[in-house]
Amino acid sequence: MQRLAARPSTDGHRPEFRNILALMERHTEIAVFAGGCFWCTEAVFERLKGVISVMPGYTGGTVPNPTYAQVCSGRTGHAESIRVEFDPEKISYKDLLSVFFATHDPTTLNRQGADVGTEYRSAIFYTTDEQRRAAEAYIKELDGQLPRGVVTEVVALGEFYEAEDYHQQYYDNNAFAPYCQFVIDPKLHKLYKNFGEMVKGTDRVSSSSQ
Repeated sequence: MQRLAARPSTDGHRPEFRNILALMERHTEIAVFAGGCFWCTEAVFERLKGVISVMPGYTGGTVPNPTYAQVCSGRTGHAESIRVEFDPEKISYKDLLSVFFATHDPTTLNRQGADVGTEYRSAIFYTTDEQRRAAEAYIKELDGQLPRGVVTEVVALGEFYEAEDYHQQYYDNNAFAPYCQFVIDPKLHKLYKNFGEMVKGTDRVSSSSQ
């Protein structure tokens, strides 16, 4: 598992953003979301046009270099999350917010379906003030449309720790596993139905045959 930042900053930037800033130099941006199990969120976001990469990991807690087992104990404060690198000329941050809120339940505190615990909380970890304002405005608008209030946290991104290798591209490598079929597949079907124009071409073709 690799930390985003391993050395003190010498350029005036906060250390935890050194690698993120390097990614942004490629004219892409970084968004970080937590919406329950990161197997689900990774599978959804990596299918969007304009998304360059998706990395599952842990953030929002206090324990450095946490393991999956430690995070699942609920004692690290971390949330299962994904780091999304995207091209803002092909997909906007607001579009990412739309998909995020449509593919998980933002009204259940520390829970997504059968997954219960603070590690499964709904949260947005912003990397810029512009992202913070966009997220807060989206939640304010959404709050008036749902029967229950939105409990999604909006907080500044701190350290992000990449998840162990076996979590990466979990759905693609385990599509026939029961969890993938019963939990992730319905989310993908919702994505294809409601955001079909935003789905990458190969995924759009494969979804039409299901």
